[in-house]
Amino acid sequence: MKNKKEVAQKAVLSILEQFAAYKPVNLPDSENQVIADFERGHFQLVRIGWEGEAFAHNTIFHFDVKSDGKVWIQVNNTDVLITENLMEQGVEKSDIVLGFQPPRYRPYTGYAVA
Repeated sequence: MKNKKEVAQKAVLSILEQFAAYKPVNLPDSENQVIADFERGHFQLVRIGWEGEAFAHNTIFHFDVKSDGKVWIQVNNTDVLITENLMEQGVEKSDIVLGFQPPRYRPYTGYAVA
């Protein structure tokens, strides 16, 4: 039986790999990179490349998986309700923290406060 942290890490990595497979047609000179630091619990999807003459480096998603198994969503620069994807992969709603929300608003999100 996997513990909550392992379930959370597997879910986050699966989501990042799924989204990394999408390449925007309007950014043909870009590359998606999944960055996974299991030891420290940091997971990101970044897009790097060129938008015409300008170099672009954008964070699409940033998750932290804490030692207690809670998933902190630090950045979600998409219109996807990523919390639903996490729950479909076995992460409980009570283990999801919307880290990008100010602490005073977290009790009203329906997710964990910390």
